[in-house]
Amino acid sequence: MKSFERRIFPYLMLLPTLVIFGLFLFYPAAFGFWISFNKWDGLNPMKFVGLDNFTALFQDSDFLLSFRNTMIFTVLSVPGILISSLALALMLTRRVHFSNFFRAAFYWPTMISTIIVGLIWRFMLGEDFGIVNYVITSRGGQAVKWLTNPTAAMGVVIFVTIWSMAGYYMVMFVAGLNSISETYYEASKIDGSSFWQQFWYITLPLLKPTILLVLVLSTVTVIKTYPLVYALTQGGPAGETTFMVQKIQETGFEENQMGYACAMTAVLFVVLAVLTLLQFRMTRGGEQDVD
Repeated sequence: MKSFERRIFPYLMLLPTLVIFGLFLFYPAAFGFWISFNKWDGLNPMKFVGLDNFTALFQDSDFLLSFRNTMIFTVLSVPGILISSLALALMLTRRVHFSNFFRAAFYWPTMISTIIVGLIWRFMLGEDFGIVNYVITSRGGQAVKWLTNPTAAMGVVIFVTIWSMAGYYMVMFVAGLNSISETYYEASKIDGSSFWQQFWYITLPLLKPTILLVLVLSTVTVIKTYPLVYALTQGGPAGETTFMVQKIQETGFEENQMGYACAMTAVLFVVLAVLTLLQFRMTRGGEQDVD
């Protein structure tokens, strides 16, 4: 009986979860990977083509452009989210007045649909009708092509992404900061440590698990961003803000090239896996430097 409880019973308890994950996660992922080796329009029988889809990917200028845009967007957005959310958390844990109000205000953007966020900022930054350009021109300035200039459009997408996500990860950092014992800070004050010395030698090392969590989650969220960017720029101008997820959606469901789209998805999965492994290596798996 004891042998059964120790060896079999735990797996029986996990069985419902394993079945759900198998049906709705592992099986679709494996099936999608198989589709990537086939030519399929979603209706007619599949035709096995081997690695032809993957070979064509790296000769497809549109895909390579979306891949480049995705990497630029991810490399710039994730550090921005990390730094801004940590900065907000540090401010809100220093006993500022109306801290509860500011927590709610900073968290509020995360509660809005990303499509609505994109439309709001599109309305504010429109070249001819935008509120921001109206204020600029009313003061004698020249209207800025926020959404039609390639560089400006990418900058706007990155800024709006950071603005909409920072509050969510701020909550994680607030929890991580509140879990750090005040004993460390009191001892450092006795030794005459400044705020930046405390931050560098106490706060950051003890926040490593939270930092790793924020890095991984924000990378996954950013790299699969689609509704916000589509509502804001629709992938323009000239495809300069078209990212891989949008390209996959257009290829699979608008052009009916499901096999080709699944090959793109496989490449996206590999990119995510590589980035996650790099983050684990850089943070040493979230291991704290201070016990």
